[in-house]
Amino acid sequence: MTNASASSAATPWIEKLARAGFAAKALLYAIIGVLAFQAALGSGGKTTGTKGALREVLDKPFGSIALLIIAVGLLGYAAWRIVEGFADPERKGSDAKGLALRGSFVVRGIAHAILAVQAIRLASSHGGGVQDGAAAKEATSRAMTIPHGEWLVILLGATVACFGLYQLYRGARSKLSKQLDFGRLRTEAGPWAIVVSRFGIAARGVVFAMIGVLLIKAGWHGKASESGGVGDALAALGDGASGQIVLAIVAAGLVAYGAYEAVQARYRHIDATV
Repeated sequence: MTNASASSAATPWIEKLARAGFAAKALLYAIIGVLAFQAALGSGGKTTGTKGALREVLDKPFGSIALLIIAVGLLGYAAWRIVEGFADPERKGSDAKGLALRGSFVVRGIAHAILAVQAIRLASSHGGGVQDGAAAKEATSRAMTIPHGEWLVILLGATVACFGLYQLYRGARSKLSKQLDFGRLRTEAGPWAIVVSRFGIAARGVVFAMIGVLLIKAGWHGKASESGGVGDALAALGDGASGQIVLAIVAAGLVAYGAYEAVQARYRHIDATV
């Protein structure tokens, strides 16, 4: 088999796995959002991140099997992102901007591969002891041990916060993925899908902005314990006089972001040429 034919044969499989990955992400964000919404209403639930969402899946009937299916989807998504970064099927180019985008694809791929491994470990009862946000706190602690590490953490926090603000901008200006088939999306799903997706992107932006704020506070105070992940950011949003209202809105937005991931699973153009 030639390289060209091998590439064309492999592409549909990568595409299907990538779509499964989007579907897996949709489920995890929906779970995170529902749990946070319940916490905001005082009817159970909790503020948690992807690890907590995976545990929720594990606690359901056939949870281990479901986790393994989610892991396969996440690994497929990871493989596709890494292919995007190295093979550049979308022609992002090799200038500074293109390399930065392609590098971000590889980083996303690695992050989702790690999440897939966590799902597999949970399914096999080998990963239950790690708490949400622990990885962020550990990484922050390590960063602070290097010279000027506190300022590095502050810089990272500012970067994450800016990313979150950019997601808010995307939601406000309806800057959805350019790779979506908007014609099919509007015909089959209706205009509501665009509105829900915008709300979801904005809510996720709020969460990332808060993660950035937590990192900045950790660096400023020299306390890694003040940093955290999605669950910590949601807990921080829920503090204060209007915290429950803010948390409820953001939680509903995360469910909406799950819907946006489902939209991408069905309507995104995926070029997995290698």
